[in-house]
Amino acid sequence: MLLPADLSHLIQAYGAWLVAGVVGLESVGVPLPGETTLISAALYAGATHHLNIVVVVVAGAAGAIAGDNIGYLIGRHLGSGWLVRHGSLLHLTERRLKLGQYLFHRHGGKVVFFGRFVALLRAVAAFLAGINCMQWMRFLLFNAAGGTVWAFGYGFAAYFFGQQIVHLIGPIGIAIGVAAAVIVVAAVLFVRRNEHRLEEEAEHAFPGPLRR
Repeated sequence: MLLPADLSHLIQAYGAWLVAGVVGLESVGVPLPGETTLISAALYAGATHHLNIVVVVVAGAAGAIAGDNIGYLIGRHLGSGWLVRHGSLLHLTERRLKLGQYLFHRHGGKVVFFGRFVALLRAVAAFLAGINCMQWMRFLLFNAAGGTVWAFGYGFAAYFFGQQIVHLIGPIGIAIGVAAAVIVVAAVLFVRRNEHRLEEEAEHAFPGPLRR
């Protein structure tokens, strides 16, 4: 994990390229501080004006979109095939796999968009979309929207409000994380209690062999 002092030095040396790279790698699933890097670069831009804030936020959005698309492709072309072949090891029958695809068909856009604002989901949402065969153009639409709103929102907030926003980001991040956890738990409980009905809906929506 990069430390703030390390980030400050690297931002001075590499600027927006660092933002794009770190955010992109985090989006693929590498445990790097993408959000911290974006905010730190925006703070540096606001304090020194040695970086253009528009370039910083565009770099953050581009890194998020590119990294998520790589994660999606990995999930789509490697993860989904692995689950079809070895899903039984995880007690994932073909009906359950089809149910996952059905749920992502209905709600995947929300997962991809809002997942950008939740630390853990930010690293896995695109991969899950690929595994569940979410249509790429639909994924790209929500992915681009989420990455752009996230980068511009956090970047410009840090640029205009400086250190004041830093004191708010921690509590806001915790609140978002707790809310996301509650939603995930509620969704899991709902699916488990209605699994048979939802599997029938999935079969009706996607008749025939499992999509791969």
